[in-house]
Amino acid sequence: MTTRQTTLRPAFLFGETEIPLAPIAVGAMLMGTRTPEDESRRILDHYLSEVVPRFAGADGTPARGMVDTADCYCWWEMPGEFGGHSERLLGRWLADTGARDAVYLATKGTATLTDLDDVWLPDGTANWEVARTKFVGASRPVLEQSLAASLERLGVDAIDLYYTHVDDPRTPLDFSVGTMADFVADGRIGAYGWSNVSTRRLADVFAVAASRGWPAPTALQQQHSFLRRRPEVEHLSIVDAGQLDFLRTHPGLQLVAYSPVLKGMFTDRSKRADDFWMMEPYAGPDAEARFAAVDRVASESGATGNQVVLAWMLSARSPRVLPLIGARSFDQYLECIEALDVELTPAMLEELDAAGA
Repeated sequence: MTTRQTTLRPAFLFGETEIPLAPIAVGAMLMGTRTPEDESRRILDHYLSEVVPRFAGADGTPARGMVDTADCYCWWEMPGEFGGHSERLLGRWLADTGARDAVYLATKGTATLTDLDDVWLPDGTANWEVARTKFVGASRPVLEQSLAASLERLGVDAIDLYYTHVDDPRTPLDFSVGTMADFVADGRIGAYGWSNVSTRRLADVFAVAASRGWPAPTALQQQHSFLRRRPEVEHLSIVDAGQLDFLRTHPGLQLVAYSPVLKGMFTDRSKRADDFWMMEPYAGPDAEARFAAVDRVASESGATGNQVVLAWMLSARSPRVLPLIGARSFDQYLECIEALDVELTPAMLEELDAAGA
């Protein structure tokens, strides 16, 4: 891989650590299934050769690029299989490129399935209502087996960040948090995080960790974008105002935002229809007003809607946000990563912040 020489820009410091990262992370969910291996490698190679080297810590320490995956990715794209496709592809790529030291590697456990019975609908799509009843969970034996399998697929000795992918209320937090703490202590993971979790449950995780003298989670991965969830909709995976307040009072907990452009609907206006499944938690006057603000700023700035939203997110200071882009194609990835070069004026940011019905 070749590196383009550019003026170094300040890296994103993860949480309260001194770990310098590129300000946008790459999600590998579809890599190895819907995104073929050659296209996946093209994205990863570009990210590490053309994006990450543009950033460095204050002391000149080279930035790393966060690449995020999970052990269950992507069973719903491959009927009859349990996942692991993304981790295996990343393992091959890391082995071929020798890029491990340049990658801040994140993966997740708890959301693989116990079995595949009845998880497919007649039309060939995943039956998520059934699948959500079959998550393996966060017991100590399951986490031990899941982490070992991820390490093997990825071909690494340690993972930088390991998440509880789907919160498991069946397992006492003493067991799941304690297991994560043991993983940190023995060096198999550098830190741990939680995903798809309520603020109340997250507070319980912190309380258990503090009472036992265990390290607290350093990352919260949730769905977070420019649209705001309708107040009457309950959704454990979407950040709301209360969770933003929790993050402000826990600056060591880094918000990693998945689906920041909501399947591209800020650029592709056809996806804003109320019947598009991604719109369901957001649809209404507030979303319409927020879309209109994005469209105005995009027209004025010359950026795409997706780039405007990512640039707005990158400007956030309380809490700070690390956007995670999980593009299906290189072109989709490139549109999003070019948000790093979009400069929004203070007036534009003020308009975006104030938008809403």
